[in-house]
Amino acid sequence: MDKMNAFLNLIGALNDETRVIILAFLQNHGELCVCDLQNALDLKQSRLSRHLKILKDCGFLYVKRKGTWAYYGINENLSIFHIECLKAIQELQLSLPPLQKITCNKEI
Repeated sequence: MDKMNAFLNLIGALNDETRVIILAFLQNHGELCVCDLQNALDLKQSRLSRHLKILKDCGFLYVKRKGTWAYYGINENLSIFHIECLKAIQELQLSLPPLQKITCNKEI
């Protein structure tokens, strides 16, 4: 993918309130299971998965598989532009829902 397309994909990924909230939530809570994100953000699994894929494809997120569970977190090796976007999201001081982990009740 050339630089222009990568840039446009990144900008497009941020052009959605739900994805911005997902990034803010992961910045605040660290790596989380999809089921915990789904529970906290009150999203259908299919819709959440679509948003996570977009954020992963443009470089913001990584995914780790542990058994049947998928865990997402903010990538450590981000471009300066990615980092500045995440800083801007933090400066929004969004009101986020509380995290109520449900993975601790499941076998991992």
